[in-house]
Amino acid sequence: MSNPKDNFNVADLSAALNAGDRADLVNVLKNKLQDLTGKHTNLLENLSPNVRKRVESQYDDLEAKFFEERAALEAKYQKLYQPLYTKRFDIVNGDVEVDGAVTEAAAADQEEDKDAEGKGVPDFWCTAMKNNEVLAEEISERDEGALKFLKDIKWTRIDNPKGFKLEFFFDTNPYFKNTVLTKTYNMIDEDEPILEKAIGTEIEWYPGKCLTHKILKKKPKKGSKNAKPIMKTEQCESFFNFFSPPQVPGDEEDIDEDAAEELQGMMEQDYDIGGLVGHMQQMVRLVRGHRSASNSSHSLELAS
Repeated sequence: MSNPKDNFNVADLSAALNAGDRADLVNVLKNKLQDLTGKHTNLLENLSPNVRKRVESQYDDLEAKFFEERAALEAKYQKLYQPLYTKRFDIVNGDVEVDGAVTEAAAADQEEDKDAEGKGVPDFWCTAMKNNEVLAEEISERDEGALKFLKDIKWTRIDNPKGFKLEFFFDTNPYFKNTVLTKTYNMIDEDEPILEKAIGTEIEWYPGKCLTHKILKKKPKKGSKNAKPIMKTEQCESFFNFFSPPQVPGDEEDIDEDAAEELQGMMEQDYDIGGLVGHMQQMVRLVRGHRSASNSSHSLELAS
């Protein structure tokens, strides 16, 4: 028969201690870990200048080689994935049907789906964006009408200057004249990455269709000679604000510390959204499966 003392563990110890003792124990463990971390961190500092320089130089050389090979690998697979993106575009927009033999029952279901929904996969990109928790927060209900006309999203790496470009291809729609909206991110050093600036497309809205601004009617003051309501334009939340990124002030412009910190936060958030869109564009794919509640024989799958 085993001795109960042999089975004593940390959980037993925690249960035996009162709240104050447990807090002291946690602090002791934290201090021990910090002490170990500090010894590791100070290792380079304790080396002689010549040895430390050699170690840092070797590390920098390996890191530079890693980034170079990673960029080449990404470029290689971007080309390999391109035919799949092209096929996805054709299927989503109804230019081609999915290959493969089907049973008579499945064929009948497909014909029924075509009659009910038409060709392609309706609202594919709008649905894909809304399936991402972060991107979904950027999309207002008013935006959804315009995003239903989104036909494709493309991500492209650019080399001069370094960075990447997002292209949003739209079908003819009642909201704006543009058929392509672009967002370009220029990086000072893409490997860090350090964002220099972002450039968006100026959207040519049709009259009364602008989604980034709303018109407010304000009643004139009593006794005012002008009896007509005062019209005021106010910016509102919309995904399409994505194409009007925060602007970096010129060298000659003065900016205080608080404003600079706020601008940095806005730029970081804008960059994160751009990165999410790029990741989604590369990872979202069509899967063939059972008909969903909407009678579609296609569904979306987002790879993690």
